[in-house]
Amino acid sequence: MRYLDVRIRQPDWMLHPMQSFIRNEDVVQYEELLTWNVQREQGIEYELFYVEADRERYEPAIDAVDSIHWYDLTPVDDKSFYIYACQEIRDIDVEWREAFVALNLLVFPPIVYDTEAAMRMTVIGSSEDLQTMLDGLPDEIDVTVNEIGEFDARHPRLAGSMTARQREAVSVAVDLGYYDVPRTGSLEAVADVLDCAPSTASNHLRKAEAAVMRRLVEGGRRN
Repeated sequence: MRYLDVRIRQPDWMLHPMQSFIRNEDVVQYEELLTWNVQREQGIEYELFYVEADRERYEPAIDAVDSIHWYDLTPVDDKSFYIYACQEIRDIDVEWREAFVALNLLVFPPIVYDTEAAMRMTVIGSSEDLQTMLDGLPDEIDVTVNEIGEFDARHPRLAGSMTARQREAVSVAVDLGYYDVPRTGSLEAVADVLDCAPSTASNHLRKAEAAVMRRLVEGGRRN
């Protein structure tokens, strides 16, 4: 059984209103879809999200979405909360899910939305079906494969928690010995390869480290 850790960026016309909000407004720092339950006969689905955002700006946005019948917001702290929502099923989402079912594929939660509202997800299935899925995606959808391998839920997959630039920075840092003990590569050397200022390189590395540590801890809690 194989898994594919993939980032999928849809064009604007395919986005749900809340995805458009994530992409176009500087409000949501992190959001993930934890689980969902589709009721096809009723034309609705129930979804549970974890969100890190400015709540005062997030709530008016979700209130304005007509397709959301109701939602319940449960605060975690000042900057994070859960959203349990019931909303109408969109035809485009039905088509998306049916394509996965036709290929005998499963999506392993959570689905993570980055600041561009791109979806980072783990898809499980055979190598042939995973490749068929990638080949069959419309040209207007931008796809980045982060990892592929044998599925093992005991160990969280980490690369998908970083941006492409952060992964590049970490890769360069590893190659140059920045993470060796004792350290054999300098931050300045990393910055030279990345063609950026040392402060920028440091920022990429710190954000990558924070993303990986958060995913590692959260993965451990779920497992």
